Amino acid sequence: MSHAANDKPFILAGRTYQSRLLVGTGKYKDLDETRDAIEASGAEIVTVAVRRTNIGQNPGEPNLLDVISPDRYTILPNTAGCYDAVEAVRTCRLARELLDGHKLVKLEVLADQKTLFPNVIETLKAAEVLVKEGFDVMVYTSDDPIIARQLAEMGCIAVMPLAGLIGTGLGICNPYNLRIILEEATVPVLVDAGVGTASDATIAMELGCEAVLMNSAIAHAQQPVLMAQAMKYAIEAGRLAYLAGRMPKKLYASASSPLDGLIR
Repeated sequence: MSHAANDKPFILAGRTYQSRLLVGTGKYKDLDETRDAIEASGAEIVTVAVRRTNIGQNPGEPNLLDVISPDRYTILPNTAGCYDAVEAVRTCRLARELLDGHKLVKLEVLADQKTLFPNVIETLKAAEVLVKEGFDVMVYTSDDPIIARQLAEMGCIAVMPLAGLIGTGLGICNPYNLRIILEEATVPVLVDAGVGTASDATIAMELGCEAVLMNSAIAHAQQPVLMAQAMKYAIEAGRLAYLAGRMPKKLYASASSPLDGLIR
């Protein structure tokens, strides 16, 4: 990633990452396309739905880890498909077992299948248990600044508010709530869900997010590998623009060249 002199490193659970793009592994046509898109994205952290993907729990079936090697990528197991705290905690424990004691997890507890909106009550319950059990919890949540604050205070290592509903590609639906979350943040804030194209990712980074996680925006593109590459550059551009500090918006035009010394 392009670095500015005044940038600070992106650190999660004590580990430093160069890429600020995190990607999912679902919804691709096959494992080859999954591998190629993730390579093109430059991502170093790859999230895996433990309830939907074989990472060793189904012997004899194709194993995702054969194409997404844990030696090369940080595997981030997630609890997609869980609708209560008990189920989510059980899924994290299974992931830790399958990945030899791996503690980093992405917690998501969904409210219903129609919206895939987070159930914040169950999310808070699960987060409390997982933090006590020593997991490093990155948590998918609503864009409610109060809930985001509580999850950070509880000991989650990153909060991941949605930008839009999962899989919708609607982009950043409420930048104002995100700004409040970012202003108050004591842990990294990552936009999770809702990104549809490169400009959405750039906007998330320009707001000051530490990173962005996405899956559908790449996997559902007409050319996923090409979109993965676009997202890589979008994240870099957004971060650099955030660090550079944009010009103020003005109602009226102002000449971009000074008028001094013009021939009269």
